Amino acid sequence: MKGFFIALFLLLMFNASFAQHSDEVKNLKELKIYQDSLKSLGKKFINDPDDLERKNANYRFIRMLVAALKVPHSFNYPFDSVKAVSIINSPDNRFRILSWHVMNQDGSYRFYGTVQMNTGDKLLMYPLEDYSPFLKNPEDSITDNHKWYGVQYYKIIRVAAAKPYYVLLGWKGNTVKSTKKVIEVLSFDKHDKPNLGAAVFDGNSKNRKRVVFEYTRQASMLLRYVPDQNLIVFDHLSPPDQKMKNHPETFGPDLSYDGYKLKNGRWVYVDNLDMRNISEDKDVTYVDPKAQAIKDRSSLPARKKN
Repeated sequence: MKGFFIALFLLLMFNASFAQHSDEVKNLKELKIYQDSLKSLGKKFINDPDDLERKNANYRFIRMLVAALKVPHSFNYPFDSVKAVSIINSPDNRFRILSWHVMNQDGSYRFYGTVQMNTGDKLLMYPLEDYSPFLKNPEDSITDNHKWYGVQYYKIIRVAAAKPYYVLLGWKGNTVKSTKKVIEVLSFDKHDKPNLGAAVFDGNSKNRKRVVFEYTRQASMLLRYVPDQNLIVFDHLSPPDQKMKNHPETFGPDLSYDGYKLKNGRWVYVDNLDMRNISEDKDVTYVDPKAQAIKDRSSLPARKKN
């Protein structure tokens, strides 16, 4: 009798394991089918010359993406062939952010995204709704996912403060004249819902809730994280001459570098960085809406003092 129960137990374990394996195979096949369709739609909403076709492709993409993320354990599927979308995981694997943009007919952009939580076989996500046109002072605003300052992210930094939070680096296409880059802050409340923005930046402008850089669309701006120094480094942007100091759409890098240094859970502004002491990094940056992610500059000169 004892041998019978052992055999029965082993049989049940085998059946459960086989069923789980079958479900995993089924899920992977389903996700692969979704990925192929998302890849095709992504190419269309980035490259199609017709404004209406781009937007229709994006609406179809959103519906299909939601369906794909509802597949059990979709969090672990990379969707790495869908190049139109930036997909980055938090360092602690608590969540990932999917973000992308669609160019409008006038050369401006609208951004789309979602925060997908790592919840196993059930989908928990927070759609990001681009509220950029209504945020008149984005550096002063603390919002939620329904009032998002739309950005396509390429880096997540976890900050182990008294209340842990995350810093996001991203590209924000703006107009036919200018581009923006953004340092965003993401935190979660006690109900695990996201908040965007926090007054953690000290230095050249106090009480910033996020940091926004604007520069001419013809230029490329460095914005990256140096983990071994707990430092966010970026190009110093300057006008071509003082007559244009109130026109950020004319600004460009002046071969000098500034940054934010992490100290006691806050980011302290530092200037006149010597880039010879900054290690090379492999973060990606965006310089053109139709370009794929490219590597940051591999060699950088020392800052020149004004």
